[in-house]
Amino acid sequence: MTSICKAHDPLAVPLVPERPELPERLEAAQPEIRKPARSLIFLLATGAGLSVASLYYSQPLLGVLATEFGAGAREAGFVPTLTQLGYALGILLLAPLGDRHDRRQIILGKSVLLMLALLAAGLAGDFGGFLLASLAIGLTATLAQDFVPAAASLAPEQSRGRIVGTVMTGLLMGILLSRVVSGLVAEYWGWRAMFAAAAAGIALIGLAAWRWLPRFAPTTQLSYRALLASLPALLGRHRELRRAALAQGLLSVGFSAFWSTLALMLHGAPFHLGSAAAGAFGLAGAAGALAAPMAGHLADRRGPALVIRLASGLAALSFGLMGLGTQLPPTVQLVLLGIATVGFDLGVQASLIAHQSIVYGLDSGARSRLNAVLVVSMFVGMAAGAVAGSLLFAQWGWLAVTGLAMLTSLAALAVRGLRG
Repeated sequence: MTSICKAHDPLAVPLVPERPELPERLEAAQPEIRKPARSLIFLLATGAGLSVASLYYSQPLLGVLATEFGAGAREAGFVPTLTQLGYALGILLLAPLGDRHDRRQIILGKSVLLMLALLAAGLAGDFGGFLLASLAIGLTATLAQDFVPAAASLAPEQSRGRIVGTVMTGLLMGILLSRVVSGLVAEYWGWRAMFAAAAAGIALIGLAAWRWLPRFAPTTQLSYRALLASLPALLGRHRELRRAALAQGLLSVGFSAFWSTLALMLHGAPFHLGSAAAGAFGLAGAAGALAAPMAGHLADRRGPALVIRLASGLAALSFGLMGLGTQLPPTVQLVLLGIATVGFDLGVQASLIAHQSIVYGLDSGARSRLNAVLVVSMFVGMAAGAVAGSLLFAQWGWLAVTGLAMLTSLAALAVRGLRG
C-alpha cells in the first residue's frame, strides 16, 4: 500500500526507506528522526486510551448485566475473565506482528475488528452471546499495544521516555475513566448505548489513523512462526524481562480482583449503589494515573528499581487499608475506599511505567515482542485476579478480595528484592 506520508504533511515522519528488502535484525531500523508533532502524539495517546478502555466498560455494569441476563456473581465474573484472557491471547499471537509488518496496517485492521466486537456486545441477546463478544473484545483491544510501540519508534532517543510516557498516560486514563463513563452512560441511557458509543469512538480513531499515521519500517524478516518462537527465547535471554513480567503480573492480580468485584460489592448491602457509583471510583483511580508519569522522571534520576519497590509497597498498603475499612461504618468505608483506590492505582501504574522503561531498553529491534511478553504476563495476572476475586467474594466477601490483593502486591515487592 502506498504511503500517505507526504513531505508537506506536518505529521509525516520519514520512517521507511524505499527498498524492497530489510535485514533480518536491525538494531537501528529507523534513522535518527525529528520529534513527532504534538497532534500525532495526541492521536497515539487517544487511540491507546480508547482501545484499552474497551476492556473495562463492562466492569461497572456487572451488577446490571447479571440482573438482565439472570446470572449470578460467579457467572458475572466470567465477563472480565474472558476479556482479560482474550487480551492476553491477542497480545501473544498478534502483538509480535508489529516487528514484522507495517504497524500502521495492523492498527487499521484491528480498528475495524474491535468496532465490530463492541457492536456485537451491544446487540447480544443472551449471556452466552455477551461472553463471546467479551472474548472478541479482548482479542482486538490489543490495538492499544500497537500504539505504544509506535510512539517508541516515532520518538528520537533523547525524548523517547517523555513521549512514550505521554501515550501511556492516555492508555492509563482510558483504563480508569472507562469505568466512570460506562457507569454514567449505563445509568441514564442503558448499557447497550455504552457499547454503541464505544464502537463509534473506535471508528473515529481508525479514520484518524488512516489519514495521519505514517508507515513504520519492520525491524525483522522473521516468519510469523519464528516470531512466536522468539518470545520464550527473549524471556530466557533477559533476566530483567523475567523479573518485570513476574512482578507486574502479580500486581495485576490484585488490580483485577479489585475492579472485577467492586461493582458487585457496591451493588449489595449495606451500600445498594448503582453502576454510576461503581464507575465513579474510576475518578479516584484516574487521579493516581495522572500522577504516575512522574514515576518516569524519578526512574531517570534514581533508577526504575526504586520506583517499582515504592510502587509495590504503596499498592500493598492501600489494599491493607481497604481491608481494615470493612470494620468501619459504610460512609467512612467509602471515603477510605476512595483514598486507597488512588494509592493502589498510582502504585500499579507507576510500576508499569518503570517496568516499560526497563523492557524497551533491552533490544530496540524487538520492542513489540518484549512488550508482548510484559503485557501477556499482566493480563494473565488480570484474568487470574478476576477469577480468584469473584470466587473469594462469593465465598468469603470483600475482606478476602482485599487480602488477596495485598498479598500479591507484597509478592511483587519480594520479586524485585530489597536490592537491584
